[in-house]
Amino acid sequence: MIDPQILHSELSFQTARSGGSGGQNVNKVESKVELRFDIPNSAILTEDQKQILYERIPSRLTNDKILILYHQTERSQYANKEKVIEKFDRMISQAFIVPKNRKPTKPTLASKLQRLQEKQRKGMVKSMRKRPLPE
Repeated sequence: MIDPQILHSELSFQTARSGGSGGQNVNKVESKVELRFDIPNSAILTEDQKQILYERIPSRLTNDKILILYHQTERSQYANKEKVIEKFDRMISQAFIVPKNRKPTKPTLASKLQRLQEKQRKGMVKSMRKRPLPE
C-alpha cells in the first residue's frame, strides 16, 4: 500500500472558469481546479503499482494513461483544490486495497430444510387456488 501524500509532488493543476451559479463572480474567477497525474512518468510508483492503477481505474484514465480529476462545486479555487486532492487521495487508497478472497461455504442442513419447507408451503398455497375437483 502506498501513501497518497507522497504522490502530491507529482501532481499538476490547471484552473478554469467553472459553470453554474455564482453571479458576476463566476465570469471573472477561475475556480474550477483540474488535477492531472501522469502515471507512466511517475518516479515514485513501481511498474507493478502502475499496472494496478491501470487495471483498477481505467475509466478515469486518458489514452496516454493520465489520471484527470476535477472539482468545481465550491466558489473558491483553494477549496476546490483541497476537495480534488481529497478525491485523489481516496481514489489512490481505494485502488491499492487488496480485496479479500471469498471463502466458499456450503448451505447448512437447517437452511436446506427451511428452503424445502418454504417450497412445500408455497406449493400448498398455489394448489389451494385451484378449483375443487368435481365428485
